[in-house]
Amino acid sequence: MKRTPFYNIHRGLGAKIVEFAGFEMPVQYSSIIEEHRTVRSAVGIFDVSHMGEFEIWGRDATEFVQRATINDVTKLVPGKAQYSAMCYPDGGIVDDLILYHLGDHYMMVVNASNIEKDFSWLREHCVGDVDLRDVSDEVALLAVQGPSSLPALQKLTRADLSRIPYYHFARDTLAGIEMLISPTGYTGEIGFELFFPAHPSNAETVWQRILEAGKDFGIRPVGLGARDTLRLEMGYCLYGNDIDATTNPLEAGLGWITKLEKGDFIGRSALLKKKQEGLRRKLVGFRVEEKAVPRHGYEIRLNGSVIGRVTSGTFSPSLEKGIGMGYVEAAHSVPGTAIEVLVRSKSVRATVVKLPFLERKD
Repeated sequence: MKRTPFYNIHRGLGAKIVEFAGFEMPVQYSSIIEEHRTVRSAVGIFDVSHMGEFEIWGRDATEFVQRATINDVTKLVPGKAQYSAMCYPDGGIVDDLILYHLGDHYMMVVNASNIEKDFSWLREHCVGDVDLRDVSDEVALLAVQGPSSLPALQKLTRADLSRIPYYHFARDTLAGIEMLISPTGYTGEIGFELFFPAHPSNAETVWQRILEAGKDFGIRPVGLGARDTLRLEMGYCLYGNDIDATTNPLEAGLGWITKLEKGDFIGRSALLKKKQEGLRRKLVGFRVEEKAVPRHGYEIRLNGSVIGRVTSGTFSPSLEKGIGMGYVEAAHSVPGTAIEVLVRSKSVRATVVKLPFLERKD
């Protein structure tokens, strides 16, 4: 079991610690619903240092990443980030990721559960003058999310955070530490992700100074439980639930990052074929119309026949209803379609809705 540089802080705050992707991580500090609502109304701080970071250097780095990922890397310029994914030759998803253009190299941020697999995949397909480095253990990562995240963090830096566009970044000093400051996140709220060297002294300094700066705004530490409910309200995919090696980005609603016209990349031929043949299933969002909470693996039905399964489900603290996502036969993926979800052997009414469940503010 691994620990992030913030582990002792979490323990000191009385967090409930669970195993996640090989790490001991805080799932909640108070209650998931309270932490969720704090992020929607004020500001929360998350330890997401379990995520993986790879550096990609070399003369052929751009060409290599262009072939390894499905988005168009040539559209990236220094100071900008890009949401993307990697695919297997059959179109299945290796992982989804964020790519940062740091001028002389790239940084790829991947899911914690996939660090070893992703790095091996990249090494296996590496050609030309490319230097791959797994720096995951050297990087601390905090996410500060919520409508008051900008004024809270602005107290700690001379950089004008309001001038950093969404999915861009700046390298500057915050809380006395040099770091990469990026207006990205996994909540749908205004927020920032902060990358800095993973020294224990840095971790304590940055964490405490952010809490102090956010005190007037009602800041709270937030665990993985609320991170999951927040991302689901926005319709963001979670690897291992909504996307994996058995799903492709087109059926997962990630066609907007799948640039089939950019030239060859791993999985392109298979994805072109799937697009030409027509998708047999699609990932949809649904709202439960009764008092029930859908969970991963539950059957999705129409007139008593199984048409899919729930990939993610929860109680939405914002909507105060059960919500979920799941793959259904394409013919039944239209918003407004009445479906049923089998919850603990009981069939409950639900409706396919357009994602996201809430309006994005980021």
